[in-house]
Amino acid sequence: MLAAAFTDFMQQVVSGLASGGIYALLALALVIIHRSTGVINFAQGEMATLSAYIAWALIAHHSWGYWPAFAATLVISFVGGIGIHTAVIRPVERGSVLRIVIVTIGLLVAINGFVVWQWSGEPQQLQSPFGTDVYDVGGVVVAAHDIGTITVALGIVLLLGALFRFTKVGLALRAAAVNPEEARLVGVRVSWMLGLGWGLAALLGAVAGMLTAPTVGLDPNMMAAVLIYAFAAAILGGIDSPIGAVVGGLLIGVLLNMLSFLSQYGMFDWFTEELRLPMALLIILAVLLVRPHGILGRPEVKRV
Repeated sequence: MLAAAFTDFMQQVVSGLASGGIYALLALALVIIHRSTGVINFAQGEMATLSAYIAWALIAHHSWGYWPAFAATLVISFVGGIGIHTAVIRPVERGSVLRIVIVTIGLLVAINGFVVWQWSGEPQQLQSPFGTDVYDVGGVVVAAHDIGTITVALGIVLLLGALFRFTKVGLALRAAAVNPEEARLVGVRVSWMLGLGWGLAALLGAVAGMLTAPTVGLDPNMMAAVLIYAFAAAILGGIDSPIGAVVGGLLIGVLLNMLSFLSQYGMFDWFTEELRLPMALLIILAVLLVRPHGILGRPEVKRV
């Protein structure tokens, strides 16, 4: 009994890390845009869904292999993110925060409508590139897709971390996000850097969308719930902290799975699958009330 419970526990941890890796990617995209514009991009989930559909179209209708389609989709998403900033966000970025929020909500509706118009609302299937095999690791059965998802998510996060820390472009991106006025004084092209940030956020969303589709099915609304979990991850980790977004995503993924695990053994037996999304919303509310800057975020300091 104890051995079976431990095995189930470890499987839930691995599965939680896989789903948490996806939340972390989308949360990181939210943080990048928030740091550069001061607002939440409500269209981030729809942008990820559009990217997943582009990958599916290349594979299903143009006979591309998964990884070439994956790479092409990343490029298309990156360029598309820059284009959205240039054509839609830049004209309003000096206006009120509310105006930018309304624009992102408009983007959400427009992208969702385009996906339905272009590919209909019928669910499609994007096959996992990692196959359907499962592996027995010390008695713990781990799906190949979970292992692949964790590996890809962590790999993307590490590459992005290296970009921000060790390259001139990364340093310029950080400077433009933290203090755009001073960045302009030292020659940083802030508008271009902000556009690059949107491109990176779109790229991260594309990865999240392509990793989500094989497990939940390709659907115009498939990222709606994932975006809520990513919000919770970003708020929990700190909306201005990229590292916090990653930590928050992994914590949310494991926590929700742990609640499901404990409910099977008589603890938290009130928790059901239908309560996963409300629990994420409850986490957002609790963090905003108790620690608004999150685990790793910096508290806002106002000088008077």
